[in-house]
Amino acid sequence: MILVTGATGNVGGQVAAQLAEAGAPVRALVRDPAKARLPGGVEAVAGDLGDTASLRAALDGVGSVFLMWPLEGTGAARAAVATLAEHARRVVYLSAWGVPEGLTGTDTTEPEPGIIGNHTTLERLVRGSGAEWTLLRPGGFAANTLGWAPQVRAGEVVRMASPRAGRSLIHEADIAAVAVRALLTDELVGTAPTMSGPEVLTQAEQVRIIGEVLGRPLKAEELPRDEAHAELVATGLPPHYATGILDAHARMEAEPETVAPGFEALAGRPGRTYRDWVADHAEDFRRPHGR
Repeated sequence: MILVTGATGNVGGQVAAQLAEAGAPVRALVRDPAKARLPGGVEAVAGDLGDTASLRAALDGVGSVFLMWPLEGTGAARAAVATLAEHARRVVYLSAWGVPEGLTGTDTTEPEPGIIGNHTTLERLVRGSGAEWTLLRPGGFAANTLGWAPQVRAGEVVRMASPRAGRSLIHEADIAAVAVRALLTDELVGTAPTMSGPEVLTQAEQVRIIGEVLGRPLKAEELPRDEAHAELVATGLPPHYATGILDAHARMEAEPETVAPGFEALAGRPGRTYRDWVADHAEDFRRPHGR
């Protein structure tokens, strides 16, 4: 049995679906099984990563775990990872590109605050847990551009703080394909592969592609930083995370992201383009009744 956390989200949902398609027994850890929308063939079990009693119950008979950790806070992570390692022989953790290289499970230096710091903490715990491990380090998620959907549905202009920021966004199905390989084979045990999409596009180019897929012109406009910060915070992001995101996007205007090498060797096929991703999510951007 493979336990998948985050199975109601973009990446976790793809992991659960692809495992089920491969014929693997899959169990999803969810807060409310009655409300969880899961792929066919996936068993739902109630539990929470912060509640070790519920986690132990969910781990009954489990051999491997796909682990996602919430963005904010790592206080419960030590107990959660230890519980996973007590029951499962393998943990595949969804980390992020940018975590410092050369980490070990015994590092004690304080990580930088923010998203990368949280992933650094989790990587150390997973490495030191005693379980077999794989650490997946994707770059930016294409799915994060779903945040533009309300603007796309409302008009022809999409506003963001850094239209010229160059990104190599990755399709969630591609992240999941590598996760599934790590869960079903021994080929990626003890590795920390970086992943990205196959091309670098500015955010303005991403907006143009959304318009082309939808069949109507769209353009990007620059949004003042303070307004962009307020919008991110309004989505529920902590203010310091919003600041970190905007700082990163500003840097990417001068120093665009690069394409991580070796994805085809990891997944056994070429990576999906951003246009492929938009086509898969076109209905999320489309106006009601196709208007």
